Amino acid sequence: MTDASGIYVGLMSGTSLDGIDVAVVELGGAAECPDPARLTAFKSLTYDRDFRDRLRAGLESGDPAELSDLNFELGERLAAAVVETLISADLKAADIAAIGSHGQTVWHRPPADGRNGATLQLGEAAVIAERTGIPVIADFRVRDVAAGGHGAPLTPYFDRLLLTGDEGRAIVNLGGMGNVTALPPAGSADQPVAFDTGPGVALIDGAVRHLTGGHQAFDADGRIAATGRELEPDLAQWLADPFFDDPPPRSTGRERFGDPALARWLTTVESAAAEDIVATLTELTAASVADAFRWIPFGIDTVYLCGGGARNPELARRIRARLDPIGVRSVDELGWDGDAREAAAFALFARQHELGIPLDLGWATGAVGPRVLGKRVPA
Repeated sequence: MTDASGIYVGLMSGTSLDGIDVAVVELGGAAECPDPARLTAFKSLTYDRDFRDRLRAGLESGDPAELSDLNFELGERLAAAVVETLISADLKAADIAAIGSHGQTVWHRPPADGRNGATLQLGEAAVIAERTGIPVIADFRVRDVAAGGHGAPLTPYFDRLLLTGDEGRAIVNLGGMGNVTALPPAGSADQPVAFDTGPGVALIDGAVRHLTGGHQAFDADGRIAATGRELEPDLAQWLADPFFDDPPPRSTGRERFGDPALARWLTTVESAAAEDIVATLTELTAASVADAFRWIPFGIDTVYLCGGGARNPELARRIRARLDPIGVRSVDELGWDGDAREAAAFALFARQHELGIPLDLGWATGAVGPRVLGKRVPA
């Protein structure tokens, strides 16, 4: 197998719609598990409010013209983010082996009732390659979906290779949606498990935007939720969604737990205090994360949080309370920047594509077998 050692760039624009994460990762060797594997640079670039609003509107109700324009504009923004990050890291395009770009999910429908799923991401790879002069591998989800999988979550592959340890670990990512990777101790006969837990911060952020007239994009430090009390009947109503009783593999997105569902609910709680509304949605995320542990068939010693929601101390506190006595810590303690994990995963996927390594993700997505993921656009 050809050695694909080099420096790779991973790009992530997630369901939280907050911006672009760029991870520069050194990945060595030709084996499936790279050695070394280390983060050398990371930058997070926030979308301006106008673009975020246009992106959100396009994802919810965009026509073909709007989605086409967003596809190319997002490609330009992703390329600019790479260029800015490389400059700050004192790197040139010639130093980079390839870029792995997840793109921005427009639509995600899991497989059901004997029918394959469907998934679509924006962020034109050809634009990124043209502007950076670097090969780009993108569209990772679609081959998994074509193979009968959910196409999500994908980052558990990174967790299995690089975050497995001598304890039972659960990596909980709190992005727009939440997901968990459950890793048995190294050498165990148990198999890892991964799946979406439900909403992460998408509903919380959406409610804060609505309640503050757009002046706040999220609940900073969880201060709003910390002063509120859950609306118990409404929390029970959210948790009655059939999704939470679906066994893995399972995935979800804004189609189910996004602004349309939030808007319908907000019309029913117009008289409630803003603090109670945000507290209810924060508890929904905490409760759904904790409830997901019933699908993990082996013991978990420690939970490691990552993603934007991990920086919300009130959300983290509620998750700790729900999971007690299991310890809850930060992925940073495992040697990887928790904010960079998802972007770094797509740098790894770019390397695996260049090596022609099929990714065995059936345990996370339900795909029928290992597949080489991604489509390559040359420089």
